[in-house]
Amino acid sequence: MLKEFREFIMRGNVMDMAIGIVIGGAFSTIINSVVADILMPIIGFLTAGINFTDLSINLGDKVVLTYGNLIQAVINFLIIALFIFLMVKSLNKLSRKKEEAVAEEEPKKSAEVLLLEEIRDALRKDK
Repeated sequence: MLKEFREFIMRGNVMDMAIGIVIGGAFSTIINSVVADILMPIIGFLTAGINFTDLSINLGDKVVLTYGNLIQAVINFLIIALFIFLMVKSLNKLSRKKEEAVAEEEPKKSAEVLLLEEIRDALRKDK
């Protein structure tokens, strides 16, 4: 069983997933900082200082619906989704440029080379 577990852990997919989770956690910290420290103060300024997390409805002595937390979570999600979209779009653009550069690097044959190849092929055909 220990051998099977070690083989499972050492598979490429599991290692890739583990690396993705660690990088995702670090990326999440960066995004949360961008949202909390940069974007939310701007949004707060534009909405005359409304702090969404303070919005709630008191339904009794012990029941409070903090719907502001939901609004904040939705805003965070939308900002994170936009940020990821822009990153993926940028990476795709860079990837396309790289592919185009590789395609452009293929040398074009000059007219003389094409003519010489035709002559060569004709001579081979005659033999």
